[in-house]
Amino acid sequence: MLFVLSKTLGVALLPINFLVELGILALVLMTTRFARAGRRLAVTVLVLLALVAFSPLGKLLLYPLEQRFPQWDASRGAPDGIIVLGGSVDTDLSSAHQTPVVAHAADRMLAPAALARRYPNARIVFTGGNANLISTEAKEADYSAPILENLGIARERLIVERNSRNTYENAMFTKELVVPKPGERWLLVTSAFHMPRSVGIFRKAGFDVEAYPVDWRMGGREDLLTFTNMGIDGIMRTDIAVREWIGLVAYRLMGRTGELLPGPAKD
Repeated sequence: MLFVLSKTLGVALLPINFLVELGILALVLMTTRFARAGRRLAVTVLVLLALVAFSPLGKLLLYPLEQRFPQWDASRGAPDGIIVLGGSVDTDLSSAHQTPVVAHAADRMLAPAALARRYPNARIVFTGGNANLISTEAKEADYSAPILENLGIARERLIVERNSRNTYENAMFTKELVVPKPGERWLLVTSAFHMPRSVGIFRKAGFDVEAYPVDWRMGGREDLLTFTNMGIDGIMRTDIAVREWIGLVAYRLMGRTGELLPGPAKD
């Protein structure tokens, strides 16, 4: 039920989808005796769309997510394992063309290859199934594993979890699969904006991980108040940020994280 809600209500509340829905409502109202309200709503939608597309709104929402965890400190020594969250490969396109299609967050695939070469004794885990509401037989892990192999990770080192549909299941299924031992150090590789929610979920599941953020969508503090000249970039940043904040609030309310905005562990 929760998965269905996240793929329906959660998607409907994303800024671009919500604005389109309001725009359609405005058009409908303009054909009725509420035409004046419809015109006002249409103007409001256009103003909001411009703010989402060109203003610093998306950056302001992304910044606290991306900056929550610093880059991983290699001086602490070699990790015992590396967990790679799915989200890069489009399962439907990969299935249609019978070849892996990396549609998003390619850094999630590149970083573990570099880490695997640097730490030859670390176990490598890829976790990701099919996140679509109407699932098919296509699994992201089935297309991601060959990419990681082609990047130099030996197949015998690679542990594949192919049934999870979201980050909560990533954590639960991966823990069951690898059974981490006390004192082991596991890296978690995912997009910087997704790291707070991911780490919070793994912690709540009893699986301590160290953040290895990748796939940043903005620079530092100096970018916070800069405007965007490509509207699609602003829309994408705002959608990503709002989706993460909705996820953080929802997972906290469901008790799947221990705090609203998880951060680095206190030594």
